Amino acid sequence: MIDYIQKQIKASYETKIEVYNDPVLVKTIEAVSLLIIDAYKRGNKVLFAGNGGSAADAQHIVGELVNRFHFDRPGLAAISLSTDTSVMTAIGNDYEFKKLFSRQIEAIGVQGDIFVGISTSGNSPNILDAMQACEVKGLTSVGLTGKSGGKLMGQCDYLIKIPSDNTPRIQESHILVGHIICAIVEESLFGEGF
Repeated sequence: MIDYIQKQIKASYETKIEVYNDPVLVKTIEAVSLLIIDAYKRGNKVLFAGNGGSAADAQHIVGELVNRFHFDRPGLAAISLSTDTSVMTAIGNDYEFKKLFSRQIEAIGVQGDIFVGISTSGNSPNILDAMQACEVKGLTSVGLTGKSGGKLMGQCDYLIKIPSDNTPRIQESHILVGHIICAIVEESLFGEGF
């Protein structure tokens, strides 16, 4: 059992080292961070969505933005589209599961907002549908996926692809990326900057 535990820890940090060593990926994380900073400066908001563990990741990152990350500061406008059960079940019942996030983007998204869709496979139908809604409403779209990017390749404005095909490793790195973005945004808007 100890060998298994150590193997999992090693696989996790090896994936993160691959992220660290990928200059294109690091530049994309920087670009998305700057995009979110600019959106907040304009008075816009950031919307997040995902399914299953990715829904939990979306909620986690939203919590860091709305409340605080490293230090006390004013809250930032961020919404997880996978938390309102009444809205989600109404959309799922009246339309279809695929519309869970796009319908909410249609309702509350405004031009200049940012949407971050999290899908380890890059193939979640409701995330793909949300990306189309972003195009119609004028939101900038960001995808967080695994190695292949799935169908999200070419369907969003920015794509952060974690270099792994293993769902737990991808999700662990999604939280790392989310934390990095939260730290950059918080420090740039309320700290001493970089």
